[in-house]
Amino acid sequence: MGEITPDAPFPLTDVDRWVLSLTDEEFKYHDWEDMRKIIGDNNLSILKRKPSDLRKYMSWTSETKKEYGSMTNYLLVNRLPKHWGQPPFTPVSTTPFEDHSDYRVLVNDWPYGLTPDITHIVVWSRTLIPTNPETGDMTDESRNVVEDFVKRFFTDKLGPDGEDRVLWFKNWVALQSVRSLEHIHVLVKDVPKDVLDEWTK
Repeated sequence: MGEITPDAPFPLTDVDRWVLSLTDEEFKYHDWEDMRKIIGDNNLSILKRKPSDLRKYMSWTSETKKEYGSMTNYLLVNRLPKHWGQPPFTPVSTTPFEDHSDYRVLVNDWPYGLTPDITHIVVWSRTLIPTNPETGDMTDESRNVVEDFVKRFFTDKLGPDGEDRVLWFKNWVALQSVRSLEHIHVLVKDVPKDVLDEWTK
């Protein structure tokens, strides 16, 4: 069994705590069908990282918060466009993902425990994505806006089978490890590096 790490720099779910009791050899990776079901059921709380990756992510998050004060500051300094400035942001468009200068597409530095054919992308937005205050989940209108963006930016560029190779989700507010910056997660299957490079340039 793995060694449990008691001091967490972000809220751990019951699944996280269970993962920390495992070794990497005992861990079962999420494959494409698994991810399709999890996202289709909106059962996002069962998403998990490989035990060693989760421990590294916890350690890195703790050190990063000590150095930068918050994950938001780290991302603004190192990963997101300088012209965004500091929150609260003033986006060009109040509609999420409408103006290219309002979002940034990056391969996730700390992906979930996925099989090698899946790439985990995060799309950061300086435009707010409205959520239901009671559930923390997206509103129907927000979901439609994000769906249209994902289709336009990712799915359509992968050709006829694009719909079978792209999944997306937005974590409920309670599950977000970086809460003050809007972002969605996009998973793509069997996408070559040159396409990923084009998306994230």
